[in-house]
Amino acid sequence: MTSYQTDVAVIGAGTAGLAAERHARQAGASTLLIDPAFAGTTCASVGCMPSKLLIAAADAAQTIREGAQFGLGAKPDVDGAAVMQRVRRLRDDFVAGVRSSIAKLPDGVAVTARARFDGPGRLLLETGDTVEARAIVIATGSSSLVPEAFSAVSDLVLTNESLFELEDLPHSIGVIGGGPVGLELAQALSRLGVDVTLFEGSDRIGGLPKAQSDSLYGALTREFPIHLNTEAEAAPDPDGVRLTWPGNSAVFERLLLAAGRPPNFQGLDLDRAGIELDENGAPVFDRETMQCSDSAVFIAGDANADRPVLHEASDEGTIAGRNAAAWPDVSRAVRKVPLTVTFTRPEAAVIGTLPENPDDCHTGVVDFGDQGRARAMGQAHGLCHVHATGSDGKLSGAALCAPGAEHLAHLLAWAMQCGLTATEVLDLPFYHPTLAEGLQTALRDICSQTGQAGPWQRDDDPLPGDLRGASWAGCTAF
Repeated sequence: MTSYQTDVAVIGAGTAGLAAERHARQAGASTLLIDPAFAGTTCASVGCMPSKLLIAAADAAQTIREGAQFGLGAKPDVDGAAVMQRVRRLRDDFVAGVRSSIAKLPDGVAVTARARFDGPGRLLLETGDTVEARAIVIATGSSSLVPEAFSAVSDLVLTNESLFELEDLPHSIGVIGGGPVGLELAQALSRLGVDVTLFEGSDRIGGLPKAQSDSLYGALTREFPIHLNTEAEAAPDPDGVRLTWPGNSAVFERLLLAAGRPPNFQGLDLDRAGIELDENGAPVFDRETMQCSDSAVFIAGDANADRPVLHEASDEGTIAGRNAAAWPDVSRAVRKVPLTVTFTRPEAAVIGTLPENPDDCHTGVVDFGDQGRARAMGQAHGLCHVHATGSDGKLSGAALCAPGAEHLAHLLAWAMQCGLTATEVLDLPFYHPTLAEGLQTALRDICSQTGQAGPWQRDDDPLPGDLRGASWAGCTAF
């Protein structure tokens, strides 16, 4: 039995844990990185990357399918087995890259085991070994939730952690959960020829504000049914899984659960860590330091359920690792503007801070259903709200459902990070004809509400209609 002594022990070798260990070590601390498998990050193995590989295949099929509107005639011939083979092959390449970086860790840093707290600064490993650490970082990630109500059909249940292991695409699938994961996978599978029906227990999808949720709902339901405010019950059926909901039922070959990803706290014995826990048994922490209460325990990534996306996990791991190495001299970090993207088509995004009361801010609107470039692309659908605070129109938040929203969201996030006003953004270059050009409409809305103006707006030089996002009539900027 071994007794390890270290400055910083990190539990979990995902994105947050790898960042925490690296930055603690770079700060001069001795480190241990403890993980039961070192299988690669959630993003590379079962999250961001394999889902985008599936979406890429779906996009290719949809491009062929929609060719008729451009005068092209063809139909996609989807080889499900080949699609899934490519997903796994490239997924494995991404995972291999992560494992390669883990293999380069200094000798003695990586410890393969499960860990649990045995008191402040002390861990017990399943091997019987112990760890004494001056500071500890919890970076255990999260896992797909499989409610007990679906236990009777568990052999036919898929999650994002098992879907990509399918040898072929199913003929039909019921999807439980209308969050980003459920929506992305449901649309991708539908576009690849799977008969999909999605059930969401609330009146919104994608975690979006009502306006953007309604806009995305309108686009997606052209492709597959979505039942809002609906709880479906599952039961075994000779042909698969029978889902029953008010007034209806249907049989599906498989069931995809996308009902959330709670933090992995099971078996950690957090009650022995000497930290404050909330009513759900999760650590109370400071999002600018990642510190749990005033202890030498820090928490980062999906484990804290605050901003469960990869770039935030990396940032939080960095903050946690540096502060764990420096403890008790903890420093507060300036966090980046929040940014989340859902990779449906059209995409959806939320940036910055959305107002609780619309009367507390200025709001500009863009309707991408009548935006020039979107119409040319055959993707004219979506709605964008941009919010600003103060009399100067400083941008504070935005919600989008729009083609190319992943790129538009970055532009808005950068502008917010730089503290720009609507007028200052309008003074930046906008190329014509682009999707980004449509943002000018919302920015001008804000300027009109705040009384701001600039060289882009003169009473004697009205803008062509297209530059307001409407049509190409009268435009000579080619």
